[in-house]
Amino acid sequence: MVKVPGGVVAAGGLVGGYGVARWTRKRQLGGVVLAGAGVLAAQQWKQRAGGTAAGVLSAAYVAAFAGSHPLAKKVGAWPAVFGVAGAVALTSWAVADRRG
Repeated sequence: MVKVPGGVVAAGGLVGGYGVARWTRKRQLGGVVLAGAGVLAAQQWKQRAGGTAAGVLSAAYVAAFAGSHPLAKKVGAWPAVFGVAGAVALTSWAVADRRG
């Protein structure tokens, strides 16, 4: 079974969580998608790079989510979400995913 890299899972969680929240108009449902992807990504990061790296990448995931809100006021919602998702994916690749 092929595993999807943690960075792809995390980026998908950020984009998917926002998309679900926007299209269903239920922020809580988007939060479930965001949290679920975060948990899956953290498990993969821990397997590939250890607990410390998983903690740092999880913090980056949460910071990206939080940072997308003020960024959206400057560049728009979708560009902000795609920007932070790309940043998390790149950081994940540098720290954990390239090891697998």
